[in-house]
Amino acid sequence: MGRINHIEKLTDNRFVNLYHFDATSVHETPVSYYVASRSTSIDAMKAVTRRNDPDGVVIYSICGENRDKVVLIRQYRYSIGDYIYEFPAGLVEPGESCQECAVRELYEETGLTLHPVPVQEGYQKPFFTTVGLTDESCATVYGYAEGTVSTDAEEASEEIEVVLADRDEVRRILREEKVAIMCAYMLMHFVSDDEPFAFLNQL
Repeated sequence: MGRINHIEKLTDNRFVNLYHFDATSVHETPVSYYVASRSTSIDAMKAVTRRNDPDGVVIYSICGENRDKVVLIRQYRYSIGDYIYEFPAGLVEPGESCQECAVRELYEETGLTLHPVPVQEGYQKPFFTTVGLTDESCATVYGYAEGTVSTDAEEASEEIEVVLADRDEVRRILREEKVAIMCAYMLMHFVSDDEPFAFLNQL
């Protein structure tokens, strides 16, 4: 196993920071590595605490009278200079549960009310997003959404279009559009399963 010798914090931003790791590989060679993290301090980083507390949530929600549509957002992302389809998502605030965060974030981004469904631990624990670049992890919250679409509560820095997509539209999106990978895998379930949440009973 490699070992971390020293960590240096390089930035001081609100939502994400860059850290430099001075390390030694399993082959005893020096390693210089950069990690983006939601942590505001070195002591809070997962490499230090060895805990996997979720930084955020991803919200997989179904809506419509027949529960035949999935709630997506089409959002402009500066990292790619383009729009991408994603699930609604957001950062967990201190003292907030993942379910509470999901309800708040879905309302802020879409105007819809989320009713989370209970799932087994293996489906709701946090998983790492892009571990080669960041220690960020997110939990997925599943549920049913209702209400009227609105983006009145979105932040001024956000550029979001709410999309309520049926299976035909999801197939088109997967074929033709840019899609976040976590969202894409769930959409593949959505188009192939009569009951989108049936897989939640398989662990």
